[in-house]
Amino acid sequence: MKALETIESARLVLQCPQLADAEAVFARYASDPVVTRFVGWARHASLGDTEAFLAFSKAEWGLWPAGPYLIRSRADGALLGSTGLAFETAHRASTGYVLSRDAWGKGYATEALQAMVGVARSVGIRRLYAICHTEHRASWRVLEKCGFLREGVLHQYLEFPNLRPGELSDVFCYALLL
Repeated sequence: MKALETIESARLVLQCPQLADAEAVFARYASDPVVTRFVGWARHASLGDTEAFLAFSKAEWGLWPAGPYLIRSRADGALLGSTGLAFETAHRASTGYVLSRDAWGKGYATEALQAMVGVARSVGIRRLYAICHTEHRASWRVLEKCGFLREGVLHQYLEFPNLRPGELSDVFCYALLL
């Protein structure tokens, strides 16, 4: 069963990314050194990097019931960030979120994550999890607000290329059983 490509919540519209979104994604969050500090992917240095992400997104949607979503304001359509599901099996996926600086502290991450939990349920995910850097308090607070439980620390687990290039960092693992 495929997930809907467009989902609406109280204040947000989540949509399957399109190639036409490349310039906005690059400018709004993917190239921002502050926004990308705690993400597990390298900050986009060029529009080509963003176009590669959009091609990856399209491929994920072709392989799985869902994939990445762009987060937009329902009020004015402004691009706020992205979220989505990354499938490992038909019943297990990870999720995450990244928001432009001007969207921080407004509850958008919580609202987008709640929408992803709904999508995960609708496509039969049984275990939805997320990892976040142990220093990224704002992110793990969002996970806890949405009912995810901290399962533990994964030591020297992931490189955060925009924070400490070449170094593996500890992360918290959070999960929600559906």
